[in-house]
Amino acid sequence: MIETQRQRPQERAILIGLETEGVSKWDLRDSMDELRELASSAGAEVVDSVTQKLQRPTAPYYIGKGKAELIRDSIQKQRVTSVIFDDELSPAQGRNLETLLSRKVLDRKQLILDIFAQRARSREGRLQIELAQLQYLLPRLTRMWNHLSRQTGGIGTRGPGETQLEVDRRRVQERIARLERELEAVRKTRAVQRQGRKRHQWPVAAVVGYTNAGKSTLLNLLTGADVIAANQLFATLDPTTRSFTLPNKQRVLLTDTVGFLRKLPHTLIESFKATLEEVHEADLLIHVADLSHPRIDDQMEAVDSVIKELDAYGKQTLIVFNKIDNLIDCDLVKAYLQRFPESVAISARTGEGMATLVQALEGALSAWRLRSRFQIPANESALLAEIHRLGHVIELSYQGDIAVVVAHVPPHLEQRLARFAVLTNV
Repeated sequence: MIETQRQRPQERAILIGLETEGVSKWDLRDSMDELRELASSAGAEVVDSVTQKLQRPTAPYYIGKGKAELIRDSIQKQRVTSVIFDDELSPAQGRNLETLLSRKVLDRKQLILDIFAQRARSREGRLQIELAQLQYLLPRLTRMWNHLSRQTGGIGTRGPGETQLEVDRRRVQERIARLERELEAVRKTRAVQRQGRKRHQWPVAAVVGYTNAGKSTLLNLLTGADVIAANQLFATLDPTTRSFTLPNKQRVLLTDTVGFLRKLPHTLIESFKATLEEVHEADLLIHVADLSHPRIDDQMEAVDSVIKELDAYGKQTLIVFNKIDNLIDCDLVKAYLQRFPESVAISARTGEGMATLVQALEGALSAWRLRSRFQIPANESALLAEIHRLGHVIELSYQGDIAVVVAHVPPHLEQRLARFAVLTNV
């Protein structure tokens, strides 16, 4: 059998981190562990990890030149194809490092963009990723043109090279402007969809959390959705919205959002504004946190930081501590539930604690279902049927041709029934 397509060899990567002033070695270790997960998610085999302690990054190489030269000697022996830095590199640092190391050099931001590019499935997701990649590429175009001088030298080629560089820069800028216009159209479409939901008066709960906290697993469990849920960073990228009916018949729309991350690039947040606006417009945030993770506090803080950047901080939030099935110490659950009142602890994988979560959702959305008393005349039987269909009837009795109903109803139905109301919020 003739082989028509050769399998692309797996990239071998070395990770580089810097312990600077104000960054402890423990913080660096956690950040490097996360970088290793990111590299693995991107499909690379991590063969080594190197750190250095400096007061601040150096301008030419980010790390010290001596350390960079040691890494150059090491990567040749280990057949390394990619060198990945834990922080964002300046265009000059990236250019100098590629020249010195003769290997592909990436930073954390570029690595995340690559993972997003692999995972995006919808047209909207691909537009957002392309925009973020081009915004990253624009100040680094000079680095991309280094091959010209290496191939043919500088004399006689500098003019055309610089001309082509300006052409490429202009094309990238034009493409960025086009993508921004297309994403603006996406924002308008989403705004229309949100208005449609408001007409139905269905509350929207945005599921937010650190990447790999279990958001998609929770959405699948609650709604029967088929969102990809895998034990890897950014397993799902494109947002998914599904409806869920609470036991009191309140219908709520649950929206799964892209996972957050420490050092999440600002350009990604900007590019994903069309998607992340769902967080800003949500009536309730469901913050899913991995209670089994040793750095859960840092992860929750990172999520809060992104929520603040989206101008959504302070919204009504239900904190859901997930993955309690991975815990050995049960006291940890009690401690966090005491620290965060009205939070719940669950396992989205096993279903443990789901009844408590559903009950907490009902409580959080109680403002959407007012307990009201109505007197419905016999000739308004359609309204009575509407109360049964959309609301939750608590009491029903008859006084002659009048039906006396005490029920929870959504706000839009409350307005329609205002002329029949006898006493509200009883």
